[in-house]
Amino acid sequence: MTEKLSLTQLQLIIKDSLYLSLPDFYWVIAEIAEIKENSAGHCYLELIEKQTDEKNIRSRAKAIIWSSRYRFLKSFFENITGETLREGFKILVKIKIEYHEIYGLSLVIFDIDPAFTIGEMAVKRQLIIKKLEEEGVFTMNKELDFPVVPQRIAIISSKNAAGFTDFINHLTKNSFGYIFYTVLFETVMQGIDTEASVINALDKIASRLNLFDVVVLIRGGGSQTDLSWFDNYNIAYHITQFPLPVITGIGHEKDLSVADMVAYQSLKTPTAVADYLIDCMNNAENHLNEMRLEIIDKSRIIVDGNRNRIETWRMKLIPVARIMISDIKEHLSEMKIEMINFGKERIVRAGLAPANLKARLVSASRALIESTYSAFNQKRQSLISLTVNSVDRNSLKIDTLENSLKILNPENVLSRGYTITSLKGKIIKSSKLVKENDIIKTLFVDGSVSSRVTEKEEEKG
Repeated sequence: MTEKLSLTQLQLIIKDSLYLSLPDFYWVIAEIAEIKENSAGHCYLELIEKQTDEKNIRSRAKAIIWSSRYRFLKSFFENITGETLREGFKILVKIKIEYHEIYGLSLVIFDIDPAFTIGEMAVKRQLIIKKLEEEGVFTMNKELDFPVVPQRIAIISSKNAAGFTDFINHLTKNSFGYIFYTVLFETVMQGIDTEASVINALDKIASRLNLFDVVVLIRGGGSQTDLSWFDNYNIAYHITQFPLPVITGIGHEKDLSVADMVAYQSLKTPTAVADYLIDCMNNAENHLNEMRLEIIDKSRIIVDGNRNRIETWRMKLIPVARIMISDIKEHLSEMKIEMINFGKERIVRAGLAPANLKARLVSASRALIESTYSAFNQKRQSLISLTVNSVDRNSLKIDTLENSLKILNPENVLSRGYTITSLKGKIIKSSKLVKENDIIKTLFVDGSVSSRVTEKEEEKG
């Protein structure tokens, strides 16, 4: 074919060919990979088909439900399935193929079979349960030992959820006055982020296990759609592996999610979970009271039995004790006589020993006093001699120093004809300290004179 075509002409040929080849409606099975509603009310989807490994995509196509049809199909699907159309759902839809010159190939959805989706959800749910059973983990959390006093509670919930508020109020205002310690690990409880958020909360609790006794997973009531977020393998698997008992109260009366099935205990509502914990505390208290009463009864039996035994032995011991007391008295009397005789003998011996010791002590004392007195006299004479010599030496030194002082006394120096010259109260020892016109004072032995310096001569060399 040599005819040149414009792009639009080619697109129209493709469009006509598709309409001629595929003029009918087709029922197609696909999985929703993406779904969006625009402001005009149209619903745009991206449909895929996965490989058998459920990971790789085998085919992909765009689809649309026009607003006039979408309002009906959405309401119809939700009423039948209890779910909203969302990513991950497998659906059976009646489509017609359309081709647009700008937007390309798309599938226009005219009808949807909700029964197929319900079947797929049930199959998916059963596959999750079967996988957990085959892995041998389905009942692992149920097999844990439940604490006798579940007082420290880790809560996985949204803080804005009505169910969380109901749970806290019911737990803290219990009629028994029990005190519970609670910590909220805030979590997304619906939507595509539910899985990651719940698992993250479990991981945080696992990092501080010693602070908690049990974990509660709660949210308020909701539609069947909300329940389906907990038909999740990863959430269920994490619950089975968790080392603390997990109690769920997701808020559905009709069905149990997979998370409910694998938890240690599943209850319908958050308030039911609170009641369960309160009952556990009450059971523990009642058990303690029963044990207390049982201990009291057994203690009384033991005390009464021992009291009878003691009375029996008392009656048996009285005559034996009397005989033993009589024997002891006789023995003590004999010992008393022996001690008196022994004491007399020791006193006699003791009387001789002090006299000997006294004589020896007097003799030794006299000898010690005489030798001490002799040594004292020698020391005294030696001290007197040393003192006299020291006084003589020091007197001689004092006389010598006194003579030197007399010679150096300024009065004696002046009486020999010497004078002392001063300037402003300071003695002049050098001509360099005096200037012309300075008033100097000359001190004689019998007085002083003041002079003005008119001329100054200095020695050279």
